[in-house]
Amino acid sequence: MAVTFRMWQLHVREVEQRAEEAERTRDEAARRRAMEERVRIARELHDSLTHSISVIQVQAGVAVHLARKRGEDVPPALLAIQEAGADAVRELRATLGVLRSEDDGDGSGLGQLDSLVARARAAGLPVTVTVTGAKRPLTREVDQAAYRIVQEALTNVSRHAGQACASVHLHFTPETLSVQVVDDGQGTVRPAGTRPSGPGLGLVGMRERVSALGGRLQAGPRDDGGFRVRAELPARAPS
Repeated sequence: MAVTFRMWQLHVREVEQRAEEAERTRDEAARRRAMEERVRIARELHDSLTHSISVIQVQAGVAVHLARKRGEDVPPALLAIQEAGADAVRELRATLGVLRSEDDGDGSGLGQLDSLVARARAAGLPVTVTVTGAKRPLTREVDQAAYRIVQEALTNVSRHAGQACASVHLHFTPETLSVQVVDDGQGTVRPAGTRPSGPGLGLVGMRERVSALGGRLQAGPRDDGGFRVRAELPARAPS
């Protein structure tokens, strides 16, 4: 009986080891496939975007140089394009590096908010920033999400709100970070008889970011005109 029981124990242990090995093999295969897909995306991004951004940056630089050479004032919008091109190249390189590595960070966060707002102002969008509550360190995921929400919201104001002013409000609490971007524009007028095409990809991306962190997002027109984007992010990302 003892021998039989011992053999049964060995058999059970062998089955468990085989199951663990099979699970480990599946995980490794999944990681390998994910890495291969990330490298493929990185290659396509590099081939499709790097050249176009470089051309924009070079052309803007040439225009700035010629204006200064002629003794003319360089339009602020042109300087904003030049700076945005340089930032786009930096962020693209960082993103490509992330896609080719195991790190998920993209190097952007609220530490770059001042630069983002300065570019928006240089491009002709008046922006005010208010920070309330006791500022506290944020996880990388929350920090990046907050920055990207403000970035996308300000981009949408520039594209769709017409002549508008925007305000950014960050509110820190011990448990959450509230990010709100409000504008007073009228938005793009839709021709009569046409139907809205639904939320843009920018808003979809915002919702995905916020949802992944366990937060909440509200976005829509205000009763008194303009548009509001408000995100409630947890102070710490879910483990």
